[in-house]
Amino acid sequence: MAQDAGWGGGAYGGAPYGGPPGPPGWGGWGGGWVPPKPGVVPLGPMRLGDVMGGAFATVGRYGKQLLGVGAAAYGGALAVVLTAAAIAYSAVADHLDRILALGSDEDPRAEDWVPLLIAFSSVALVALIATVISTALMYAAVPAVLQEAVLGRPTTFSAVWRRAWSRMPAVVGTVLLTWLIVLVPILLAWLGFVAIVIAAVSTDGGGQIAVILIGVLGALATAPLATWLWVKFSLAPSVVVFESQGPIGALRRSSRLVRGDWWRIFGITLLAGAVAGFAGYLIQIPFSVLGTFSGMLGTGNLGDDPNPTAVITAVSGYVLAIMVGQLVSQLVVATFPPLVTGLLYVDRRIRTEELGPVLAEAAAVPPQYTQ
Repeated sequence: MAQDAGWGGGAYGGAPYGGPPGPPGWGGWGGGWVPPKPGVVPLGPMRLGDVMGGAFATVGRYGKQLLGVGAAAYGGALAVVLTAAAIAYSAVADHLDRILALGSDEDPRAEDWVPLLIAFSSVALVALIATVISTALMYAAVPAVLQEAVLGRPTTFSAVWRRAWSRMPAVVGTVLLTWLIVLVPILLAWLGFVAIVIAAVSTDGGGQIAVILIGVLGALATAPLATWLWVKFSLAPSVVVFESQGPIGALRRSSRLVRGDWWRIFGITLLAGAVAGFAGYLIQIPFSVLGTFSGMLGTGNLGDDPNPTAVITAVSGYVLAIMVGQLVSQLVVATFPPLVTGLLYVDRRIRTEELGPVLAEAAAVPPQYTQ
């Protein structure tokens, strides 16, 4: 496949994760070698401006492909969740009416609230699965685009979609495995805290204060470990797509690439998340204003004792505006940080494995030297 050329070990030189040695001084900007820039980033060690600028340039040049996959993924997930919610509501509408009609001194019957609980849990489960799949598609689509963006080659929505869909199961496994590893120290600390709370439940006020302090210290102790593990395995989704590895191999590979550059990767990744979060917040503001205005108009026409169907219809404009705002915001949040992470993956391979000359050869860029 064309997208794989230059990233694995088969196309150039046969060496795993590398290729032929680069020119003298490639890894340190010396030797008169000028890193070429056939695509969105120079094919040499990248500075912060190169990484962030490359992410923005990728959005600008390949926005149709990225947003197309994102809209299809998250739009499809939203459609699935709304369909599940509509089916669940039609199945339990009578039970909901009876519960809402109860007086303040009446308790709902089990035959009414149990179906509601089952319906709500089912919709929540569908929403969780749809979110995981759509997010994994974006985690796979971004590196698929970067494979071409770094080389300055065009790509299409269909090519990106096929590549992302083929790697989506491995990305899901990688993300879930990463979160499991990251959450282990937090869960252990939480279980220990619960045990201490149970043991100290009959103690005096001083004992309870001690329990709170232990809980706070436990959180402070496990948070750095969880953060360290998160950064250590942060390049794994990119490895899954770039190198077609499985979840366990991708985690090991990410650990090796991050080694020696943890703080830099942590800082740039944190900055990318902050930029995406702020942009997502700004995007949601006009949709929230529009939704609030629509909700005020809808609820103004309700009577003194509206039924659930009338209430749902009245606030549907507000809910729709908020959902659209969340969808557009999620496209930004799910695209920009993985772009930065993918470029950090490329940067680490250039710095540690001299991948730059291999990519320059793949992009058909002639060597350039300073005078």
